[in-house]
Amino acid sequence: MMANHDKAKRGIPPKSDFNAWYPAIVEIADLVDKRYPIKGMDVWRPYGWKAMKRIDALTHAEMERTGHDEVHFPLLIPEDLLEKENRLVALLKAARDAGVDPSELRMDEEPAGFKKEVYWVKHAGENELDVPMFLRPTSETAMYTLFPLWVRSHADLPLKTYQIVNTFRYETKQTRSFIRVREIHFFEAHTAHVDEEDATRQIEEDLEIVSNIMGDLGLPYIASKRPVWDTFPGAWYTIGIDVIMPNGRTLQVASCHHYRDQWAQAFDLSYEAEDRTTKFCHQTTYGMSERLLGAVVGMHGDDAGLIMPPSMAPFQVVLIPVAAHKSEAVMETVRDVEATLKSAGLKVHVDDRDIRPGQKYYDWEIKGVPLRLDIGPRDVEKGHAFAARRTGGKQPIPLATIVESVHSELNEIQKSLVESSNQHRNQIIRSATSLDQLTDDGHIFEIAFCGTDSDAEVLEKNSNLALLGEALEPFSEPRPCIVTGEMTTIRQHLARMY
Repeated sequence: MMANHDKAKRGIPPKSDFNAWYPAIVEIADLVDKRYPIKGMDVWRPYGWKAMKRIDALTHAEMERTGHDEVHFPLLIPEDLLEKENRLVALLKAARDAGVDPSELRMDEEPAGFKKEVYWVKHAGENELDVPMFLRPTSETAMYTLFPLWVRSHADLPLKTYQIVNTFRYETKQTRSFIRVREIHFFEAHTAHVDEEDATRQIEEDLEIVSNIMGDLGLPYIASKRPVWDTFPGAWYTIGIDVIMPNGRTLQVASCHHYRDQWAQAFDLSYEAEDRTTKFCHQTTYGMSERLLGAVVGMHGDDAGLIMPPSMAPFQVVLIPVAAHKSEAVMETVRDVEATLKSAGLKVHVDDRDIRPGQKYYDWEIKGVPLRLDIGPRDVEKGHAFAARRTGGKQPIPLATIVESVHSELNEIQKSLVESSNQHRNQIIRSATSLDQLTDDGHIFEIAFCGTDSDAEVLEKNSNLALLGEALEPFSEPRPCIVTGEMTTIRQHLARMY
């Protein structure tokens, strides 16, 4: 059971008022400082940055496991590459809307794309640049300019790369820490393959990675093949990964794009096949952002503060010496426990500040440290530490088996967060079989839907909700479409989105 707090503490608004609670807690818990004089560009505080780097570590581990190589591309991109991307994206979007092959179209109108969202660099010192540059909003054009130099034959494929960098987009909407910012801590994987089938296998691997990371973070999510109008214009299809937030809204934290060979043709990314013919590569991208941390904050926090999953907590264990002035053995024991736990690979912090223990308890409760171990003179005498879980529950654990005991406690905390996450998912998602059941009341609606784009538009307007797209797992048995009445196994979700 999760800890129950009747009243908010230390100036934290109640979580029931999520729109007030969230921006307050990210600062009170020392994750960010929002006072930097550029809107949407928060300063990461040490504790917040440690949390983000722990999430990055989970990502790095998955990339290593699946054979991706880390790269790092420059921040600046010349204007001509943006124009190239915009023309390509506009062409592909127009072809998709018209239902024709892109080769059948000529683009005469102004291309669309990131141009209105990028930050420009037009001077170097006092000199005006011959070619203006911009700060990367994503890295497709930068990376795909180099990929043709790296790939010559089928032996060079698959090419599986990734980087964790900052991207920049000038969004005029209201900013919100981690959720909607203008400088984004961003993960992006870019791959090239011999054919469509191999690229599709990469998408399947991406979804496996998503499942692993979401499990580590204890986040409830929905994976959906986005409807055509919400597909990245340069993609054949897009899969969106949406976390279910406490207020029933969904937050897209990741996406996978299958490009087929559309981008490869534009960037001349080709290879010599085994039969000596020249073929274009098929490509995919997979991206995630600091929204993952925002989802963790929102999903697991409570009225008392954050609750960090053990997998990404900056400190998994905080050690509190109690009444150390009464016995030198207290600090000696605390330091021994610290060394033992650290040698076992655990993230440990000793709070030896000269303040009352109660103050320390409140501070670490706000920061969401999964496990607190109190050690005082009586604990030393009895050979145990007093363990307090952030998710609720207190008990003594023996010092003689401290590593095993701490691992057991952390596993129980992780289990509690996953159970709470699953329970939340089940409570928020409701099945709807008729249009009059679709109400904007903080729920996500699961529906059978196989209608047209115009039917989808009617659905969204009548419900004031957004169609997330086709769920990757269909219904096991056909059901009547909520609009047409036709029998279908296509499962879709309607939700309020951030």
